[in-house]
Amino acid sequence: MSKGHKAIANYIINEYDKAAYMTAAKLGEVTGVSESTVVRFTMELGFEGYPHFQSALKEELKSKLTSVQRLNYTERFEDDSEAIRDIIKGDMDNLRDTLAGLDDKAMSEAVKMILGARKIYIMGLRSSSPLSSFMHFYMTLLFDEVIHIHSNSTNEVFEQIMPITSDDVMIGISFPRYSRRTINSMEYAKNKGAGVIVITDKDNTPMTEHADVKIFAKSSMASFVDSLAAPLSVINALLVTLGMHRREHIVSSFEALETLWSQYKVYEVGRDRAGEDTEL
Repeated sequence: MSKGHKAIANYIINEYDKAAYMTAAKLGEVTGVSESTVVRFTMELGFEGYPHFQSALKEELKSKLTSVQRLNYTERFEDDSEAIRDIIKGDMDNLRDTLAGLDDKAMSEAVKMILGARKIYIMGLRSSSPLSSFMHFYMTLLFDEVIHIHSNSTNEVFEQIMPITSDDVMIGISFPRYSRRTINSMEYAKNKGAGVIVITDKDNTPMTEHADVKIFAKSSMASFVDSLAAPLSVINALLVTLGMHRREHIVSSFEALETLWSQYKVYEVGRDRAGEDTEL
């Protein structure tokens, strides 16, 4: 390498968590070279250009950065307004990319597998826990046998999935950094003959190793917070599609629930403009 290229390489190796979010001009500034030198450096490494290199570096970092390192991501924002708009724009980009790359066949296979299962196990830990909780809440309206695996103890996790059989299906949800307990649980389910569906960000990772069906949703690293807008949208689409096949069951469930909700005043009651009671 030339002297300039060595300077760029050394900076990236030592400050990779910062370099991943620098423009080519900024990286050139901190390493004492020109923007064009930075671009040529990435192309000589085999990338199409700096954006291609930067995208690859960001993907690599998602599963490696510590929470403190990820917090440095916000240093590039000048004020609150810039941060807010950038994060929302990132979610929109993730949704757009997820839709463009969505595998309709995989979604259909997942629907078929779930509809044919005796029991449905759902697992998503740590930052993926809200996704699994959301999915479990609505799946219980669609099916009678839905088990939500949630625990910080490895022993308790395996106690919950121990009864799984070849008649069942397990849905594992995890995004970088991937949960080892979720991966181990999917491996156990696979060894027991159960169908395994994974919802994650990309293929060829420990999350997809034991999966029969792989559903991908774009996730990005928004500082110490994971961007999960696209995964939630994919889960929502999966739930609605399942609901189309379970309409009679849903009607029966909601009729019973509405009676209970009304009896125990689950929802606040207000008055509409005509003075009639209405649930809020």
